[in-house]
Amino acid sequence: MGKVTGFLEYERVEEGYAPVPQRLKHYKEFVIGLAADQAKVQGARCMDCGTPFCNNGCPVNNVIPDFNDLVYRGDWKNAITVLHSTNNFPEFTGRICPAPCEAACTLNVNDDPVGIKSIEHAIIDRAWQEGWVKPQPAAVKTGKKVAVVGSGPAGLAAAQQLARAGHAVTVFEKNDRAGGLLRYGIPDFKMEKSHIDRRVAQMEAEGVVFRTGVMVGELPKGSKVTNWAKSSVTADELKAEFDAVLLAGGAEASRDLPVPGRDLDGVHFAMEFLPQQNKINAGDKLKGQIRADGKHVIVIGGGDTGSDCVGTSNRHGAASVTQFELMPMPPETEDKPLTWPYWPYKLRSSSSHEEGCQREFAIATKEFVGEKGKLTGLKTVRVEWKGGKMTEVPGSEQLLKADLALLAMGFVSPVAPVIEAFGVELDMRGNAKAGTDAANGYKTNVDKVFAAGDMRRGQSLVVWAIREGRQAARAVDEFLMGSSALPR
Repeated sequence: MGKVTGFLEYERVEEGYAPVPQRLKHYKEFVIGLAADQAKVQGARCMDCGTPFCNNGCPVNNVIPDFNDLVYRGDWKNAITVLHSTNNFPEFTGRICPAPCEAACTLNVNDDPVGIKSIEHAIIDRAWQEGWVKPQPAAVKTGKKVAVVGSGPAGLAAAQQLARAGHAVTVFEKNDRAGGLLRYGIPDFKMEKSHIDRRVAQMEAEGVVFRTGVMVGELPKGSKVTNWAKSSVTADELKAEFDAVLLAGGAEASRDLPVPGRDLDGVHFAMEFLPQQNKINAGDKLKGQIRADGKHVIVIGGGDTGSDCVGTSNRHGAASVTQFELMPMPPETEDKPLTWPYWPYKLRSSSSHEEGCQREFAIATKEFVGEKGKLTGLKTVRVEWKGGKMTEVPGSEQLLKADLALLAMGFVSPVAPVIEAFGVELDMRGNAKAGTDAANGYKTNVDKVFAAGDMRRGQSLVVWAIREGRQAARAVDEFLMGSSALPR
């Protein structure tokens, strides 16, 4: 905890943002982090609450009161030690995690919660600046070889843990750079890719080998999944070469909207649009980039991916941006007595929304309309929700102008051919079937093949991916060595 009476004396201070006109001119991060004295005050607000619900609200079980207290006392070096004990990549979560820990904060019952995410952000940025983040190569090598398929947060977390346990780890990534959906999905203005590059360099110094541009298995013809692979390897080859294989790819099978006009030019998945901009930002050339310049853009889907499309479209110079959500508009504030300490249902507005966006709730797309094969508009209808069922509102049909429609309605499953290539059994949602219990955690039905992250649980948060990667690493280590000293 911080100062005993701190929560009574100090108000929550939010991280700042660069002005909208300034930040729309580039793709760099624009969040202004807390200064050391501001972080100290936020740490002081941490209560002596007895039961720190924030620990359980955080999927990686960060020891939040401890690092809050250390920041309050100015002991930043021990603060990063505590933070790294549960989280391999706090620079990722400190930027893009929605902070379920803050929803669970005891202070959130009747006040503003402690700014846990902003403190985490400040700790890890200070640690990099001071040179405290160093490679931790294993003192003793085991002679065991592990293949990790996918270099997103789950794969990276697992690979780092396994390498530190002494195993020879090779990470396979189908795209040309490591990072998975962190690299080609999360816009640079939310998280610059230099943060990934630093971790990759650290992990290489710890002995991890990255094989980028290598597809495991093959995608079906016409797949819209981002794939910049230049070579491939089969599941059988991996199983023959390695002592264990961990499937840790992302949920990249986008949910489609099969209505009339879906094949018109100008209707795209969000995950066709966003990765292209990431690649351009990396300095690569790309033919036929999907652009929003001067266009009327409609983003279908009200979640984070949709918000990312909004921010990117505005940076392109879109004429207008509208975001659709099928569900009704949530309340502006949550019912805390009903929801605390769980994740509340309430209206959430991102920095991208503040940059310019019209939001429409309880609206459905009936048809994509076009001329000469190109999108010109959307036929929509208002909907009502009663008893959990959706009905259309008579007489509410509209035709809205649109030159670009981006489908951001979430993901239905991981890339099925990758899982199926290993003969892994699927669950009812198309994910790799594997449990999380201590005895058989993350094991699939195939000998020495494990699964974690989106590949196992479906579309989820970066913090859940890190948790599953860490736990799967322990399961793999136990499988190879009979026991494990890695944290679960």
